[in-house]
Amino acid sequence: MAGDRPRVLVLHGPNLNLLGVREPHIYGATGLAEIDAGLVALGDQLGVTVETHQANGEGQLIDRIHLFAGLVDGHAIPAAHPRAGGQSVDPPHTARGLIINPGGYTHTSVALRDAIAGVGLPTIEVHLSNIYAREPLRHTSITGAACTAVIMGLGSESYRLALHALAARLVPDEPGEQGEPKTPGSRR
Repeated sequence: MAGDRPRVLVLHGPNLNLLGVREPHIYGATGLAEIDAGLVALGDQLGVTVETHQANGEGQLIDRIHLFAGLVDGHAIPAAHPRAGGQSVDPPHTARGLIINPGGYTHTSVALRDAIAGVGLPTIEVHLSNIYAREPLRHTSITGAACTAVIMGLGSESYRLALHALAARLVPDEPGEQGEPKTPGSRR
């Protein structure tokens, strides 16, 4: 049943709503809606529920991370808290994993990095392009240091690989068993 499956939040940062239009020679011709639909379908196959969200504002991204970690103002969220945007939320830790493409905030946002680190969810940062093959200003990932892993340079496949990795951690191999990190010392 979908309600019993682990949830994974896929969070897209600024300008990713322009995928398919913005610099397709760098980011590809696939639009965000197509990426999201593919991730939802893949999640069904892998036994996780995928929820996607795109925001251009740093605060919106941080609020969404807090919300899906089951936290508002440092406290667990009641099931229908007004900050849930009218959606029912099942606290605590409504999401068990996070995939994030912070966009330009990758290189600038200590606040976003702190939000990722603060909620303690296993998090995989993704990038469509290889940030190290781009302009020097893009070579630093502030947010990546707070993540379990970073996958980049593989276009929209970066998202699918991240979802496979999180599902392997979150979906039990046997009924009643909880998924565990596959690498010793890795973050959940």
